[in-house]
Amino acid sequence: MTSESIDEIPLRPWWGRASIGVFVALVICTNIAAITWARLVLSSPETLLALSSRNRYLALVLGTDISGVAYWLIGSSRIAIAFVVCHLAGRAYGDQILALFVKYLGVDEPTIARLRAGFTKADWALIPFFVGSNIVAAISGIQRTATTKLAALIAIGLIARLALIQWLANIFNEQLTDAINVLQKYSWWFVGGSIILVLLANARNARRS
Repeated sequence: MTSESIDEIPLRPWWGRASIGVFVALVICTNIAAITWARLVLSSPETLLALSSRNRYLALVLGTDISGVAYWLIGSSRIAIAFVVCHLAGRAYGDQILALFVKYLGVDEPTIARLRAGFTKADWALIPFFVGSNIVAAISGIQRTATTKLAALIAIGLIARLALIQWLANIFNEQLTDAINVLQKYSWWFVGGSIILVLLANARNARRS
């Protein structure tokens, strides 16, 4: 290897690989939640939110006996951790991390292109609105969004998202209770169906890679 080729190799920060490792762990947690959610939402809603704080899980746990403190603390922490990890991965690996999303997670390139275009024009709106998006988080790292600005926008997005879901859960409390009652009767059927869906999704992503 020549000195010129060595100079062309980009230097990665020490936390680059760590961010990828944590991201992989979070993806595994998300898959576990996708399989076991119908049981966990009844037995341990806090664990479900710790594994994954997708909107549907945030809404479902509000139909259980979870405390408001746990809902806000665990839900916001899980989303924030995922955002920061993807942001750091974007800072460390640039466009390569987006290529990994396309290759292994089933994200399509037109979606990434639209989000990048939107980020350039209005990152102040895109980050809070898509605070749960791994793609937007990675783009914020690629674009080197300032830390103070990023923290403020993430906080706004988290408060708005969790408050909106809590408000909607109160409005549709009766329907949410009915959904929980159905899960109590047929939770294992939902688990079986979820296993099939997760396996199919992962198989599709594997074929694309």
